[in-house]
Order: sequence, then structure tokens, then C-alpha cells
Amino acid sequence: MADYQTLLVRFQEPVLFVQINRPEANNTINALLIEEFHKVINEYEKKMSVLVIEGQKDVFCFGGDFQGIHDQIAAGNEDIDDPERLYDLWLKLAVGPYITISHVRGKANAGGVGFVAASDIVLADETALFSLSELLFGLYPACVLPFLISKMGYQKSHYMTVMTKPISVQQAHTWGLVDAFHENSEGLLRQHLMRLKNLPKDGIIRYKKYMGEMKEMLIIYKHRSIAANKEIFADAQNLDRIFMFVEKGQYPWENK
Repeated sequence: MADYQTLLVRFQEPVLFVQINRPEANNTINALLIEEFHKVINEYEKKMSVLVIEGQKDVFCFGGDFQGIHDQIAAGNEDIDDPERLYDLWLKLAVGPYITISHVRGKANAGGVGFVAASDIVLADETALFSLSELLFGLYPACVLPFLISKMGYQKSHYMTVMTKPISVQQAHTWGLVDAFHENSEGLLRQHLMRLKNLPKDGIIRYKKYMGEMKEMLIIYKHRSIAANKEIFADAQNLDRIFMFVEKGQYPWENK
């Protein structure tokens, strides 16, 4: 099994466990994490029936790496990472020939919610919190929203986006973002895996293909979402807000 810088990977046939492992960066998403995730899925796609995505106990995934964006621009690189690779990763989770489970403990923010929304099943413990903080910086979750709307509907996704505040696991469950939660989420995960690992691979392949055809919105909105993401990250005002947050720990309204 290959070593990865941003992921911890273990395969217990037919289940592949992938843990996001950037605790020093609040488990944020960077280009290397995206590429390593693609590589893992490509390697195990034919072998696995179930893919389990996990984070740390206090942070599942906190979204885009603002520090990394800051460092890129400070170094004179004005080209922010192409969002298409992340969108394609979420597409793989949503329609790939395996059952995808997000096991959420602690905070899932912004792009972290993208991983959750793209999953077939979402399990969580009672500490789980879900938020879309982008609009605080003049951004919005362009690539997350097609997946989130597919998961829990337009209005709830819209509300989460404009309010920017975290919602509890109980609220996420009521809204359909979380399928089940328990104080012992690891036990909950084991219960699900005991059932899911018995499903025949050929049946999963056919079923996910069939269900994927019903999620054509994810394909239709791909280019529009990517274009919108590039536009908001090309806005100098938005980048200034990110700089202020990274360098001074200040939110935009604190500098008025």
C-alpha cells in the first residue's frame, strides 16, 4: 500500500477506509489531498464495495486551505488551484461503483460539507457540526451546492449558505444531510458495515449507475459551478479578505 502525505488508508476487504490527515492544517483541502484521493480511488475502485471517509475526532474537514491560498499568492502565484479536480472527486463519490460513507465527528465546513453531500450515507457522532462559511468572505460554495441541493433540497441549502452559521447534528439529521447519528458513532459505523459488506459488487455497480443517472444535475451544473468558483477566487476583494483572516485572524466585518 502506498504512503500518502495527506491521507491515512487501510483496506479491509471489501471496505476501504480513507482518513483525511492534515491535523496541522485543520484538515483543510489542498491540491495534494485532492490528487492523493483520486489516486486511492483509482487504485481500489474495482476491489472495494464500500468507501468510508473519516477525519480527526474534532474536525472532519474544514474546507479550503486559506493558508495555502495565502502562501500561493504571497509567492506571486496568482493561479488558484483548479476546482474541477475537487468537483470530479465528489462526482466519483456520488456516482462511483461503490457505497460511499462519510463518518463525521466534529466540524465539517465548506468543502468538508462537499464530501458529506457527495456521500451515499452520512453517519455522525453527537459532536458533529456542519457549516458553510464562505459568504463571510464574499465567496459562496459554488461547487458544493449541486451536491448539497441533491442531498437535502434547495431551500435548506440556500439557508445554510446565507446564514453561514453551523447547524447541529440533530438539525442536519432532520434536514436529511445526516442519515443516522449516535454518541458511539464508531459502533454505528460497524453496524452499517456488517450489512453493507455483504452486498454483491455487481449489484452495487448496477445500482449506483442507475442512481447516478438520476443525479444528472451534478453533470449539468459542473461547468457552471467551476466557472463560478474561479470567478469568486479571481476577485481581489475576496482575496484581501482571506489575507486579512490568515494574517490577522480578523473576519471582514472586524476591519470596518
